[in-house]
Amino acid sequence: MEIEEKRKAIRRSKIDHTLIQDGTAQLSNEVEILESWLAELEKDDFANQVVIDARVAYNDMLRSRKEMLEALLSLENPIP
Repeated sequence: MEIEEKRKAIRRSKIDHTLIQDGTAQLSNEVEILESWLAELEKDDFANQVVIDARVAYNDMLRSRKEMLEALLSLENPIP
């Protein structure tokens, strides 16, 4: 099943509005934290492999959280 098909199937199902709001709040907090961690890493040594690895990992996590947040927001405001 394609990701868009999965999203449409989820939209058709009944999901508790409170659960969507809680998930949205949690993901928003995680995005803020990851962005602040990445900002802190900007101050560190760019040649340090630990810093490089952390930036890659945090950027991956940030992208993932933003995708999940977008999906939740689409459930809250479904597109017909």
